[in-house]
Amino acid sequence: MTARRYHYDAVVVGTGAAGMSLALHLPKSFKIALLTKTSLNQGSTYWAQGGMAAVIDADDTVESHVADTLVAGAGLCDLDAVTFTVARSGQVVEWLVSMGVNFDRLESNTGEPKAFHLTREGGHSHRRILHAADATGKAISRTLSARVSEAENIDVLTHRVAVDAIMHEGTCRGLYALNTKTGSVDVFEARAVVLATGGASKAYLYTSNPDGNSGDGIAIAWRAGCRVANMEFNQFHPTCLYHPRAKSTLITEAIRGEGGYLCLPNGERFMHRFDSRLELAPRDIVARAIDHEMKRLGADHLLLDISHKPADFIWGHFPNTAKRCLEFGIDITKEPMPIVPAAHYTCGGVVVDQHGRTDIPGLFAIGETSHTGLHGANRMASNSLLECLVYGQSAASYIAQEAPDLRGHFTPAAWDESQVVDSDEDVVISHNWDELRRFMWDYVGIVRTDKRLERAQHRCDLLSAEINEYYANYRVSTDLLELRNLVVVSDLMIRCARARKESRGLHFTLDYPDTLPDAHDTILTPSPRA
Repeated sequence: MTARRYHYDAVVVGTGAAGMSLALHLPKSFKIALLTKTSLNQGSTYWAQGGMAAVIDADDTVESHVADTLVAGAGLCDLDAVTFTVARSGQVVEWLVSMGVNFDRLESNTGEPKAFHLTREGGHSHRRILHAADATGKAISRTLSARVSEAENIDVLTHRVAVDAIMHEGTCRGLYALNTKTGSVDVFEARAVVLATGGASKAYLYTSNPDGNSGDGIAIAWRAGCRVANMEFNQFHPTCLYHPRAKSTLITEAIRGEGGYLCLPNGERFMHRFDSRLELAPRDIVARAIDHEMKRLGADHLLLDISHKPADFIWGHFPNTAKRCLEFGIDITKEPMPIVPAAHYTCGGVVVDQHGRTDIPGLFAIGETSHTGLHGANRMASNSLLECLVYGQSAASYIAQEAPDLRGHFTPAAWDESQVVDSDEDVVISHNWDELRRFMWDYVGIVRTDKRLERAQHRCDLLSAEINEYYANYRVSTDLLELRNLVVVSDLMIRCARARKESRGLHFTLDYPDTLPDAHDTILTPSPRA
């Protein structure tokens, strides 16, 4: 089928909380394309269980939330970014409620409006986590997708995979995107291109993201000439369900927040040996503790136990988790859950300002794709949804007021595939994909060493050469594009990790176990484009 050419005011890649909220905040006069690989609810937001942090309780303060975030970030958070985000949490909640999100509320017999039911998670000093049972992301995603579907100015284009930004005189003027239904690579001309594609957890063998985040936006921005920062800080969720059929089943952190115990295979608790906050310690500490105990014992998993709580309490607070575990024959009201850490969140990303602007005019990055300075060396639980919504609104406001309309001054070239053929060796993709994820897990995982990182760099260099040659000779496919992007972001992770000669936050290396007195970001700048 012949490739098509589209004209929009804004092209948004990704349909999580960041992408959809930005599209909804743009003026109705803007014509918007919302691109997704599969369906409208595709993305990590849909699978977020725990909730969203916000300062709405009378006993809580912006200053307290900021302080907790700074502690979790291990000295690398940007104070302005943290304050900017947290100070806007109340209005984000109001906007979500106005959109129709039904957060859980307390019972009330006074006739007054019911207050939100707030829970507490690791790193937080107050109960400030809004939730919708244990499926908060699903509630937010479904609500925003309903509003998007109602918006006459938003075109949702499914089965689209972003390939690369269209550049002209140092400015982003659009996007090439593969239509996986037709096989054509189409041209999208736009005043603004917004990358809201999530992180890069799919670079690892085990991930909590069912759809997998293949680092598309980060790789596209890097190839366009944008800086990236802090890619060594990859958060591993401490508790994913360990079962041969339970692919990417995350066990919400709220279970530990409501009194769940982490235990060895013999039922013995162990977190007291690692941190005085026990199960409520930050995720990096909990993940390393689990990793340490698994390696010490030679165990393939540990346990998470909430069965000491009443069954009604468990089903009332964690109905989806309880139901999911029952599908695998595990009754969490009576027995512990087998768990293992898994790659969960990419704290680094494309360097942006408070409007989501990258180094390239016309190109924006928001959500997990971006590096705002909010998370520092370790993301505090439930701050990510808040970041998506705050920066979605801020970027939309800037685009609406400042994005120049340069269409008509430059006509992007159509995608050229005259020198490529259909692949007859897709096994190359699957083999390289498996090798990449395995050496990233083994060498660039929860605990690192110089030797492991050196081995990873060597393998990554070889894979990069193979994949670039493959990309140059065969027609693109979703698997090839994702693999191409994963090799780029894996290389960025390795380079950042090798540059950091200390252990800080999510980056822990046996060769440099101490934390240096001065904190600094790891910023990589791409070579000038040929």
